[in-house]
Amino acid sequence: MSLSKMPRGYRNNNPLNIRRTAQLYVGLAPVQSDPEFFTFKNIYYGYRAVFVILRTYRNRYGIQTIEEIVRRWAPPADGNDTDIYIRMVEVLTGKHRRESFTDEDPRAMIDLVCAMSRIENGVEPSRSEVEAGWRLYQG
Repeated sequence: MSLSKMPRGYRNNNPLNIRRTAQLYVGLAPVQSDPEFFTFKNIYYGYRAVFVILRTYRNRYGIQTIEEIVRRWAPPADGNDTDIYIRMVEVLTGKHRRESFTDEDPRAMIDLVCAMSRIENGVEPSRSEVEAGWRLYQG
């Protein structure tokens, strides 16, 4: 697939389309060419940043279920169909919307991020790339 036909998330090595903020993530590209979304050096750092954000959701806000995560990640106020997003994550992960996700269950966390990446980009993500992001996150 040519670069111009790739989903924006993949062009930016930011598969979950993390919006630009003042937050600095490990692995950001030196040039941030997209005015709305971060660009990472490679896809692995993009996935690592997602795991960092999900940890912040848990630790700072007590958010750890599919329903809570997606309502914050893709709120209706941003024009998202959050209810459909939640249902799709349920189907793709095989988990109920009120089931908790923590770092204690790496497989479930990777499944969650794979599902969200699939929804954000409209293409199946490479599980090995998500796993590499997890390993970077684990340090």
